[in-house]
Amino acid sequence: MTRIYNFNAGPAALPVPVLEKAQEEMLDFAGNGMSVMEMSHRSKGFAEIIEAAEAGVRRLMGVSDDYAVLFLQGGASLQFVMIPQNFRRDGKTADYINTGSWSSKAIKEGKINGSVNVAWDGKPENYMRVPRQEELNLSPDVEYLHICSNETIGGIRYDTFPETNAPLIADMSSEIMSRVVDVNRFGMIYAGAQKNIGPSGLALVIVRKDLIERCPENVPIFLRYSTHAENCSLYNTPNTWGIYILKLVTDWMDSIGGILAMQKINEEKAGALYDVLDSSNFWNPPADKASRSIMNVVWRLPNEELEDKFVNEAKKAGLVGLKGHRSVGGLRASIYNAVPRQAVDALIAFMKDFEAGNG
Repeated sequence: MTRIYNFNAGPAALPVPVLEKAQEEMLDFAGNGMSVMEMSHRSKGFAEIIEAAEAGVRRLMGVSDDYAVLFLQGGASLQFVMIPQNFRRDGKTADYINTGSWSSKAIKEGKINGSVNVAWDGKPENYMRVPRQEELNLSPDVEYLHICSNETIGGIRYDTFPETNAPLIADMSSEIMSRVVDVNRFGMIYAGAQKNIGPSGLALVIVRKDLIERCPENVPIFLRYSTHAENCSLYNTPNTWGIYILKLVTDWMDSIGGILAMQKINEEKAGALYDVLDSSNFWNPPADKASRSIMNVVWRLPNEELEDKFVNEAKKAGLVGLKGHRSVGGLRASIYNAVPRQAVDALIAFMKDFEAGNG
């Protein structure tokens, strides 16, 4: 079988060494005579897996003991619900910055049971950039400031993060472990695993322990971060397979030199692709240059017919997942950690041939 180059936005590419290791251990994990998917989440064997997964996250990201590392279900979308319920006390307001589809969904959930201040709204500019610090209308005595650090659909990200006196909470689903981040600047970081660190069905949550203690007593037990922290993510049956794959991903990250090495690779991949997009008027990358994502590269062609042709011919060439999100159209290459430089080089070669034939 010949593997294609996978540019899907999520579920997305996984590192080949991770897939090979999972294949090797599929029927018999560590001499247990069964697959990880068959093991009890209360067993000694799985305890070793989840402990190693947490240790890998802490080691790679520099997470101190002031934070809990949780493996939850429901993806980032459930966190949109849990965050205001856990951290916004009665009569208090939460600040949100709206930079695209995912931050707007978080805002919608935040408004259901309490006060939300939209400190900046990128919708009037079609979500083509993130705000400058001086543009933010932050509230005094606010419970937290929520951002989406990288918007998958619009292909924009924060190069530097907002300054705030309140705890900063970031949805990093589409860029987790793609670049070095000072975790201590955040009250909470969370990410759906299916883009950069594992399969779908798992969410990684890194949350400051003092914030966990804020949770009002009227929050349902399962929706409290304290419930999962006190039970080491084992209050209910977790996504055991997802946690196992995440553990393998952290091992792979260690093998290539950690997040700093990964960041260098990612910047080189994105830089090469943006060089092509900036080389002629045939390509139209809409994102503001200062806000461009290194994970999700978005562009348009002169018309939709050409975009459809590009997607169809790319697929025949073994390049899949290049159609833009259904809400905005266009083209998008998600070049997450597991997408190798060879895939980007193959895409660049195809783009040059396509322009030569259609420009």
